[in-house]
Amino acid sequence: MMGPSTKLALAALALLGFASAKEMKVNMKLKAELYDSGVRHEQIMALKNQIWSELDQQGVYDSTQYAKFKKADKVACTNGIAAYVPGNPKYTFRCKNLDLYDFKTHAELGSTRGQGAGSWGWASPTSGREFVAIAQNDGTSFSEVTKDGKLVYLGRLPQYTTANASLWREIKGYKSYIVIGSEAVDHGVQIFDLKKLEEIDPKSPKVFKNEKPDLDGYWTEGLPVGRSHNVATNEEMNYGIAVGFAPRNGTYRAGLVFFDLTDPSNPKTLGGTGEDGYVHDVQCLVYRGPDTKYVGKEVCYGYDEDSLTIFDVTDKQKIKVISNTTYEGASYTHQGWVLDPKWQQFLITDDEYDEVDEAGLAKDGYPISYIWDISSLESPKQTGHYKALRRGIDHNQFVRDGYTYQSNYALGISVLDLRSVPSDPTGKGIKEVAYFDTYPEDDMEPGGGNVTFTGTWSHYPFLPSGFIVINTMDRGAFVVKRTAESFL
Repeated sequence: MMGPSTKLALAALALLGFASAKEMKVNMKLKAELYDSGVRHEQIMALKNQIWSELDQQGVYDSTQYAKFKKADKVACTNGIAAYVPGNPKYTFRCKNLDLYDFKTHAELGSTRGQGAGSWGWASPTSGREFVAIAQNDGTSFSEVTKDGKLVYLGRLPQYTTANASLWREIKGYKSYIVIGSEAVDHGVQIFDLKKLEEIDPKSPKVFKNEKPDLDGYWTEGLPVGRSHNVATNEEMNYGIAVGFAPRNGTYRAGLVFFDLTDPSNPKTLGGTGEDGYVHDVQCLVYRGPDTKYVGKEVCYGYDEDSLTIFDVTDKQKIKVISNTTYEGASYTHQGWVLDPKWQQFLITDDEYDEVDEAGLAKDGYPISYIWDISSLESPKQTGHYKALRRGIDHNQFVRDGYTYQSNYALGISVLDLRSVPSDPTGKGIKEVAYFDTYPEDDMEPGGGNVTFTGTWSHYPFLPSGFIVINTMDRGAFVVKRTAESFL
């Protein structure tokens, strides 16, 4: 039944000319055949592994080949270009309103493998120093981001298991800690306190051990084979979440499983759910939005391959699906973020396979950002979208102060101004205010980019200084910062 808040939201949309807001139910037959079965996920993983194997054979992941950044100062984005090796197209990066402050290869960041994945950061509330964790194929690298935007390597934490490796390694923050998950079998979730980095002399970087006191905590209970596709945290409620674990027919069907972080040294499983099957990524918050029925509840926004699925997770033993909604062109619902965590009325999502699948709005290969009105958690509406200006594939995005920062594989990072969304949920008012293309190899492709799985995997945009650390799969990590013009 449509609640009062939904009626008001739709009435407002109609008055503004947005009567096309859509609520599409999931095709349960297709869900069972393509998604719950794991067929679509296996297709994507196989395609990625094929592409990465070919790039590996070409030597792309040998990060020692890439020129070091030797500038004492920044390289300004001038006339749409930032080049730290002038005249060399390999180091000539297309850009807008993002200046380049530093670059370190994966080799310089301590990796012997040279492939990057997730990333996260932390700023010390006492010293103000800023640190970043860079996920790589063989572990997690730690660096300080100095006041002038330079990366200073401090050490690394190897992956937990040595039996196998995986490029899929994701990181999220919990107070001064990070939690690290991986697709590597028997990896579990590592819990590491970044405060340790404040004591390290950069002249003597430290390789930490996967045991106490170096490793602060470790959790694997609830993960059938100790692997997960992604991790998340709810700092306010003191827990972590693992999603996308294997196998899909286990107790929680690769959905959500929660672990207590009240004492990070002794994490305990709280419960979970597999009611909607596989969950690829998730954001979990205490709800304080317009849907009064759920105010004060703990809510998770799940990106569940074929849908936006909203969960009530207040009782970890009795988790409930509030709604399950899909959209035109859904191929692989990948990730998303609420526009305002304090007033959860709008949300933005991306689809990792609609460009490859040539589906719906993304059939021409230009990434689509989907806008959702979630005024009613029981009846979310996909109200509009934003189409990227260059061809490529979208991946991870995070919203800060009304702007979404998107890592879009070979397109690099893009910054979109979402501040118009509350008054115009169609997305027509969204503007790209900044970008930095970390992958110049495809600049001459039709549409300005390549629809393939290489380039930028992740970034961290929440450092108080405004520096953004970009983790790429091939080269290493870039440090960029928005110009004043990008905030106008």
